[in-house]
Amino acid sequence: MPIWTVNIQLENALSFVIQPVSHPKKQRPLLGDPGMRSVPSPCYSLFQHPMSQSSVCENASNASAQRHLGFDLLRVIATYMVMQIHTGEFYYIGRGDTVINTASAYWVGWYNSLFRVCVPLFVMLSGFYLFPVNDEKLFFKKRFSRVLTPFLAWCALYAFYYYFQGSVTLMGAFTNVLHIPINYGTEVGHLWFVYMLLGIYLFAPVISPWVQSASRRSMELFLVLWGVTLTIPYIHLYFPQIWGEAAWNRTPMLYYFSGFLGYAVMAAYIRRFLMRPAAIHFIVAVALIATGYCITASGFLSRLSTEHDVARLELTWGFETINVAMMAIGVFLLFKNIQPARAASACWTLIRDISRKSYGMYLAHIMVLNAVYALVNKRIDSAAIKLPVIALVTFTSTYILVKALSYLPKSKWVVG
Repeated sequence: MPIWTVNIQLENALSFVIQPVSHPKKQRPLLGDPGMRSVPSPCYSLFQHPMSQSSVCENASNASAQRHLGFDLLRVIATYMVMQIHTGEFYYIGRGDTVINTASAYWVGWYNSLFRVCVPLFVMLSGFYLFPVNDEKLFFKKRFSRVLTPFLAWCALYAFYYYFQGSVTLMGAFTNVLHIPINYGTEVGHLWFVYMLLGIYLFAPVISPWVQSASRRSMELFLVLWGVTLTIPYIHLYFPQIWGEAAWNRTPMLYYFSGFLGYAVMAAYIRRFLMRPAAIHFIVAVALIATGYCITASGFLSRLSTEHDVARLELTWGFETINVAMMAIGVFLLFKNIQPARAASACWTLIRDISRKSYGMYLAHIMVLNAVYALVNKRIDSAAIKLPVIALVTFTSTYILVKALSYLPKSKWVVG
């Protein structure tokens, strides 16, 4: 049966070339199998450069140690998605987290319902490269130095950013810095993500042996139970407490299968069992994206005129909902076999560089977004136009800022 590989040539107007390739029938290779030449080394980290060769990747072959450029592209796209999501918040979130029901809010619903996959995609990209964890000391040193230190730096920068904005006093800014160990120091909502990511890193050595040795059926059982937990936000509409939930119990029956860890396990599952190109993967991916988007968008748009609380309005936008997970998995499947025809081209070189800078861009972009919004918002009337324009200008400006910062001595402590 023919299977398909995808070659992408960005220099030729992003044209895709689909080529049938014949493969002999054999058992699908597992992680580390020399036959799995297209799978990158586990020496990558979310938003990061590939790590230097070490005991973490001592079993990786030279052929598998190359960057997965399709996932570099996906990381760049996900970074842009984050910025457009935050751009959209100006147009439907009012004071006190009340809903602003305007024509602009509907455009936010149409656009950003798809972009809710951004955070799940980041976790899946991390999970794809996270395992195995062979040297725990080196594992934590690499990840925490590249993730935690820039995070602390930007928490402090945001504390004083709001002081210079006039939002807090100087004493308040210093108080917010001291508050960082509790919860990111100042109310900059996007920084929640780093705490979640560090939690997954802490748990990775615990789960790594199982991820590497579990049978396909065992991993599928975990993922099915995780999928059930993704329906709980909808079950709670009818049954506020299920499976042992109570005021004195916050860990009901499927609690240990829930959360963002499922996205990391899903990526590891794809790496072990689904990396061989297959036409059915494309069909399944498109079906998952289309179905998930319909649920996500319709849920937001249909509730926009009746809900007054943002949290209730965003029910179908939750990162831990089955519909958002469907879209994220579908998008990930679309990118898993993208290989550039000309990896050394200027376009791919830029993509690789943006991918490397994406963590710093994530941390810094709120400052840039606020400035761009103030400059652009009143100059464009239609939200259909100004949403992507503001997001794109923010994305470009933030990349330039982080690129400039990267030339400073010890810049890795700020931009990752």
